[in-house]
Amino acid sequence: MLDREPETVTDRPGLLVISDKGFASKEFEADLALRGAELLRPSFKREKKRKGESLLKSVRQLIESVNDTLKGQLDLERHGGRTFEGVAVRVAQRILAMAAAIWHNHKTGQPITRSLIAYDH
Repeated sequence: MLDREPETVTDRPGLLVISDKGFASKEFEADLALRGAELLRPSFKREKKRKGESLLKSVRQLIESVNDTLKGQLDLERHGGRTFEGVAVRVAQRILAMAAAIWHNHKTGQPITRSLIAYDH
């Protein structure tokens, strides 16, 4: 990916790449370091704790929460689009509708801002 779009790293000095244990190799980390990026991944049992590893649990929970919202509440796996453009439009309209609902819940002082139950008709 970084070979295909090198500006991903060059346009973002100090880029932090987050991965799982499957991307553990000295060669990969050396390549990232040469590009000016750093790898954040969980350590193996035989390794000492890696810098920033304590952040991974909260980041993973955030990612899982977003995935659950997109798949569950917005039903993005059953979008009904037949072309790339059709899928993109349906996904965008659902995310925009959810953002509007969250904004409305926030502005009206609702106790749970991410709840879409009031709009589920």
